[in-house]
Amino acid sequence: MQSRKSLKPEQTVQTVFSWDAPGLMAGVDEAGRGPLAGPVVAAAVILDEFNPIAGLADSKKLTALRREKLYDEIQAKALCCSIALATVEEIDRLNILQATLLAMKRAVEGLRLKPAKVLVDGNQLPRLLILAEAIVKGDALVPAISAASILAKVYRDRWCGDYHLQYPQYGFAGHKGYGTAEHLAALREHGACPQHRRSFAPVAGVLR
Repeated sequence: MQSRKSLKPEQTVQTVFSWDAPGLMAGVDEAGRGPLAGPVVAAAVILDEFNPIAGLADSKKLTALRREKLYDEIQAKALCCSIALATVEEIDRLNILQATLLAMKRAVEGLRLKPAKVLVDGNQLPRLLILAEAIVKGDALVPAISAASILAKVYRDRWCGDYHLQYPQYGFAGHKGYGTAEHLAALREHGACPQHRRSFAPVAGVLR
């Protein structure tokens, strides 16, 4: 599990596939595709079937407090997990989709144990040398993807809280980088900071 410093009771249903490969299965999800600032974060998780975690669900359906508690429980109970990111510079250079897939690839490659199969939330797959399948709404269907969505969301929210201390005028701790009215007003007043995504239209518009 990589630290932030080094990087910079809903029921869920386990989806079963007839062509599953035998061995460990990892769930992968991301957080931060839509915001105007900050990295996109991906997580990969291999759960321990003998040490289940109650209440796993799509991170967006959980309260911030519940996500924080599950974040710690996932790290304690999962067989292994990995968090990785793609930087703002990579987002601007590659585009947000390719940067997201890059972060997912890094998260899978950062797992201490090698999975036999990877299940990825959404309809796009990163380039992997492992059997992989994309599952639309997988964060609500597959517990390992739910766990990955929670790790990615909490990690990125904490990043926003830390960055707020450096640039409090933008309000990152509140809007988490999304294009809220408050955030757009701050952009117009203060211009862009180093973590704003220059390739995103609201930011590019301010820089003209």
